[in-house]
Amino acid sequence: MQEARPRPLTDGLDPAAAGAEAFELARELFPLPRSLTGDGVRQTLRVVGELVPLEVTEVPTGTPVFDWTIPREWNVADAWIADASGTRIVDYRSSNLHVLGYSRPVRATLSGAELDGRLHSLPEHPDRIPYRTAYWADTWGFCVSERQRQQIRPDEQYEVVIDATLEDGHLTYAEALFPGESDDEVLLSTYVCHPSVANDNVSGIAVLAVLGRHLAGRPLRRTHRLLFSPGTLGPLAWLSRNLEGLDRVHAGLVVACAGDRGPLRYKRSRRGDAHVDRAAGHVLPHSRPDALVEDFVPWGGDERQFCSPGFDLPIGALTRTPHGLYPEYHSSADDLDLIGAESLGDSVAATLEILDVLERDRTYVSRSPYGEPQLGRRGLYREISAGVPRAEESFQRALMWVLNQADGTRSLLETAERAQLPFDLVAEAANALVDAELLQ
Repeated sequence: MQEARPRPLTDGLDPAAAGAEAFELARELFPLPRSLTGDGVRQTLRVVGELVPLEVTEVPTGTPVFDWTIPREWNVADAWIADASGTRIVDYRSSNLHVLGYSRPVRATLSGAELDGRLHSLPEHPDRIPYRTAYWADTWGFCVSERQRQQIRPDEQYEVVIDATLEDGHLTYAEALFPGESDDEVLLSTYVCHPSVANDNVSGIAVLAVLGRHLAGRPLRRTHRLLFSPGTLGPLAWLSRNLEGLDRVHAGLVVACAGDRGPLRYKRSRRGDAHVDRAAGHVLPHSRPDALVEDFVPWGGDERQFCSPGFDLPIGALTRTPHGLYPEYHSSADDLDLIGAESLGDSVAATLEILDVLERDRTYVSRSPYGEPQLGRRGLYREISAGVPRAEESFQRALMWVLNQADGTRSLLETAERAQLPFDLVAEAANALVDAELLQ
């Protein structure tokens, strides 16, 4: 009995509509005050939960996570630097980037000279506010534009307030699970810990949320899990709580920096030849000639946690311009103008195309292995040998390749790689041969 023919995961996807939806979600998420912990993360997950059903996990302060410990929870109510007249010259309400991440509470009057050592700016970009954090240091500070910094006079007095709490609480992450026929899992992860940066945070969240809504209710061969967690410590917390199930992770992608206008870029897993590496390495060059496929390096995003030696999971990373390689990175210039609906929609589509190869890759056996079966009488071969359109010729080449490789040892992806043909075309040829009862 033939297995039910899998429906492509890209069926029904309109990249333009997906991109528009992702951009509107990014716009809603952009101003939320995310950090490694805190209410901004929870608020972000509540917004995402309106699109996909999420199971939220709270990991208490003090919980050991491998070589780490969950820190105290940090929340900011307000913060400012005010001059002698009471005018706020730096105001958290205008940008939540203004407070150094994880600053301890402070209320003081300082001279401009005393305050200057607590200020972080970008002299080479005088109008940008840098994004800086000090998760593991007992300190405080403000991030300001260089123009703001220059307005602070060394001999004048300034009111300095960071109305924050830093106390026992939780680290929060959430998962969306889409069950498949198999317990084997495809894990998709992004991070939710940066405030008011568009490409380097909300783009990945928006892409995965829209992708999850597209997956909901679809028949799946493998179970798909979406993980939304604070960077580094979130994946480690998830891994520490799911050690017994990690052998079910068949493939995965970390999706981030997915909304700018740069070309798509895939970074292979530590293994280098995992199923997902080969799927992405085949799909992207065929569909997007400017796409880049690169070897694993142990820096970047959360792929370095999943691919650390103790786990060595088959998880790669999909970005556009990755962390640190675009000039607006970790600054207020990484705003909504840097990302676009077209790029977001293309990232959704590319992710689904890679997942689709993982879902539809099969190994077949020819039912007529002795020589070449007669395709013409089955309506699969041209009647006249000259003047064949290129598309028809490519399909006929795919038929011949699939038949030749169908010995029970080579999958469709392996056949597509060897034939240098798009996976979709090879899968279409296999379907036609199954219908003609030439494959099983």
